[in-house]
Order: sequence, then C-alpha cells, then structure tokens
Amino acid sequence: MTKLPRVVIVGFPNVGKSSLFNRILGRRKSLVHSDPGMTRDSLAVESTLEGRRFTLVDTGGLFGVADEPLSDKVREKALAEAAAAALVVFVLDGKRDIAPAEEELYFQLKRRGLPLLLVVNKFDSPAQEESMTADYYRLGDKNVLFVSAEHKINIDALEDAIAAALPLPPGGPAPEVEEPLRIAIVGRTNVGKSSIVNRLLGEERLIVSEIPGTTRDSTDTLILRDGKPFCLVDTAGIRKMASTESSREKAGIVRAKANIRQADVVCLVLDVQEFPTRQDARIAQLALDSGRPLLIVLNKWDLVDKDAVRPDAVKERVFRKLGFVSYAPLLFISARTGQRIVKILDTAEEVHRGGTIRVETSKLNAFLARTTEEHPPRLKNGARAKLRYITQKGVSPPTFILFLGARGPLSPTYEKHLLESLRREFGFYGTPLRLIVRTS
Repeated sequence: MTKLPRVVIVGFPNVGKSSLFNRILGRRKSLVHSDPGMTRDSLAVESTLEGRRFTLVDTGGLFGVADEPLSDKVREKALAEAAAAALVVFVLDGKRDIAPAEEELYFQLKRRGLPLLLVVNKFDSPAQEESMTADYYRLGDKNVLFVSAEHKINIDALEDAIAAALPLPPGGPAPEVEEPLRIAIVGRTNVGKSSIVNRLLGEERLIVSEIPGTTRDSTDTLILRDGKPFCLVDTAGIRKMASTESSREKAGIVRAKANIRQADVVCLVLDVQEFPTRQDARIAQLALDSGRPLLIVLNKWDLVDKDAVRPDAVKERVFRKLGFVSYAPLLFISARTGQRIVKILDTAEEVHRGGTIRVETSKLNAFLARTTEEHPPRLKNGARAKLRYITQKGVSPPTFILFLGARGPLSPTYEKHLLESLRREFGFYGTPLRLIVRTS
C-alpha cells in the first residue's frame, strides 16, 4: 500500500484544531472541549478531498498548559508530525492577538522549509475581517484563510486549498479501498492500552506514561497486516465518573464508551497483576451490551512467575468474575516484549467473522429438532415447552427469533443452553448472541 501524504493541523491549545479536524472529516471524530490541552496524542484518520487520498492528523497544542504534566511530550509529538507532513495547517485564534511565541513558532516551521497553510479560526462574521486582517498579514503570508469551524464559514475554501496542495494519484482519482477493521482497545487506566498499540505499530506513536489517564481522547491509528487494514482505536481509561475530578478526563471516558458501541471488535485489556477488578467487570458489561465481538487480553504476562502461575488457573480466575463474557477468547500478551502481540489482530479477525455468520433457516430448524429431542425444553414454571420454529433476524450480534408454542417465559437456564448449543454448532466464536422468544 502506498504511504498516503499527511496533512497535519498544528497550533497552540484551544485555537480550534480539533473542531477544524472534525469539520474537514465531515463527522465528529476528534474530541472537542473548551479546556486547553484536551488532545494529547496525534489523531490520524484517512480522508479524501477531490479524489486525493491523504491522512488528516490532529495534534496536541504546541505550547505548555499550566496544569499539563505531559506538555513537553505533547509538543514533541506535534513537532514530529509537522516535520513529516506534506502540508502543515497552522491554526491561529481569531478572537485574540497573535502571541509572540506563536509568531516565533510559525517562522521556525517556515525556516524548516515545511509547506504551510495559515488558517485563522473563529472568524464568525465578515465584520471581523478589517480588525483581523492587518495583524495576521504581518506574518508575510498573502494567502491567509479566515474560517469558522463552528459556523462552517469558508470551510470549502480551506478544503480546496488542502486539495490543491496535494498531488493527484497516478491514474486519476483514488479508487475505493477496503474499510479497515475497527478494534477498540479499552480498559481501566494504566493497564497498557497505548503500549499495546505502539508495539503493534513498531514505533512510539502514542504517548505512554505512568501517569493514569494519559490518553484523554480516543486515537485512531491505521496499520496494514498481510494486506488487511486495521484501525486501532486507543481509548481513554474507563473508571467511575465519581472518581474523576477533571472535566477533560470525564469527556474522554464518555468518548471511550461511545467507541465501544462504534467498534467492529472490542479488545478488553486487563493487567495480569491486578485482575479482574469490579471496574474490569463493568467494562466487560459495556462490551456485552454493545453486541460487538470481544477478545480479552491479559497484559504484562512477562512479569508473571511461570513456574508458580498456570495459564489455565488464570483463565479460570478471569471467567469466575467475568463468566457473562466467557465466549470471549483470552490472550496472554506482553506489550513490553511483544509476546503474542500480533495475535490480537488475528483473533480480532476471527471474532469479527463469528459475529457476521448468517445461518439458513432450514439448518437452524434441523438443529432445533435435534436439540429439543436430546434436551426437552422447559418453561420458567417447570412445565414442558414446545419449540415450534427458529429463524435468524440479523448479525452483529447474531440475533435469533424463537417461536414458542406455549404461554409463559422459557426457562432462563434453557435459553442459555440453547444459545451455547447454537454457538458450538455454527461457530459463533467470540461474539454475544441474542435470542428473542415469541409465543405462537
């Protein structure tokens, strides 16, 4: 796959970089928040303008925030992204004067020979133009773009300028490409989610720190394995809202929960040294409720004494607490050493296939006949039940409608038995199943 040119949005905190990023993409992807320093990791998403495919990158603010313990790392990441860009979109805040440090940074990037597009955001009405023009043109750029991400002012002109700065691919507009498999990497704070993504990438793309809550926004990273594209979604650590004091962290947790619902596959990361906790169980329940296929990884396996700890005993301990997601495969990995790390991608493909299986009605009813003969069904009150018919309603998650020839609910124990039998019979690996029971 040809490496796509990168369009990198840079600027100081709170100038509206993430709002512009979302506007160009045409959907809300980067987390927008009124507090400066919300975006820490660079957020990269593939996009297309006028037939030109490129990677659009939202970066952290290029200046320290007073209460931000990782501002130096954030700045370092943002500058590294800018250095590798085909185009740098330098964003200024139209509601205030240019800060001396902003001016210095602009000329620093200019001296490096980087292609720059100067954008002044928060240009909410044409009446602002006269007051804004003189200050911003003194930077020496004749092609300043005044836009408003919030009110969609001049966004078309911005997109035209970006497209004009990018080359058309050989042979004309870019062809359609395979949609990547979206894997949401979720878990508590500090279990190693970003480290896992970095190890899969083979580079230090995401900021990793011992400070809990380092990842605030959800970060999409595209990788290719054996010709198959994957989108790794590194999410903020999920913990109880009552335990969080920062509004920025709360916003990240809300986004992480949304990522679970939007993913193709959910990868729940546990710390093998402290698992499974009550919060691990809450996150597993979110995955179950979402209907998405699930895999569970036990990180930091390299720190375990293999002579004293047996994998089967660990697995039993995990599913004693998380038995409601016992359908999920369990992987023992180490982000630090890379042990079995690529199994995450292989297993994600397998569980995704499991969630998209569709079974013919005739095969389902042949299965139902065999099952009811071997294990006669019961109602919740203990009476015999007659199962008339079963059909599949949908996939992701696989959902079935069972027609019951008697009034009264089917025994929960029998429902569970029937679903587990369906799973074994038709290979619904790593995915929750849904059963809708109707009387006829």
